[in-house]
Amino acid sequence: MAKKDWKLKTARDLSNLVSMTNRFAAKIALATMALWFLGAGCGKPPVAAQPVNLWEPTRAQSKLQTTKIWLGAEELETELALTGEQQQIGMMFRTNMAENTGMLFVFPWPHQTSFWMKNTIVPLSAAYIDPDGIIVEIHDLKPHDTNSVLAASNRIQFVLEVNQGWFSRHNVKTGAVVRSEKGPLRDMVPR
Repeated sequence: MAKKDWKLKTARDLSNLVSMTNRFAAKIALATMALWFLGAGCGKPPVAAQPVNLWEPTRAQSKLQTTKIWLGAEELETELALTGEQQQIGMMFRTNMAENTGMLFVFPWPHQTSFWMKNTIVPLSAAYIDPDGIIVEIHDLKPHDTNSVLAASNRIQFVLEVNQGWFSRHNVKTGAVVRSEKGPLRDMVPR
């Protein structure tokens, strides 16, 4: 009789353990999904499409692939931030940026983006650009500011970062069209 009671107790304990494990796994899955939708980063990918990333950069990234772009008659040599990692690091930890250079963030689809300046020393201005290459918004960003600058538009596919004040010094305003040496900006989106 004692042996049978032991088996029943073990089966109940096993059932309780499985039930607790399933509840714990469900809580972990819900927490992970919630974090997925919150998003974070320097060049923040679309909020609803950003996975949880426990890795945080600790140094500047090497110079990225470059291309020339034009904003009217103004020419810039821009580094291309094409991957999630390149976009997350962006200009973090860099100590300077030449006057006619910038960093162009190329996203796979239009969205309502947001950028911040965590670990970014150089004061920057950011142009939020739609899929047609038209500058929709221009924002000044403060060094080390971890408050996100959210786009008013949900049609942003490119963001161009330059030295703060570059747009005003070169008389580039919203409505300006940005084109690259490869043609329209949309031709730069990885397929």
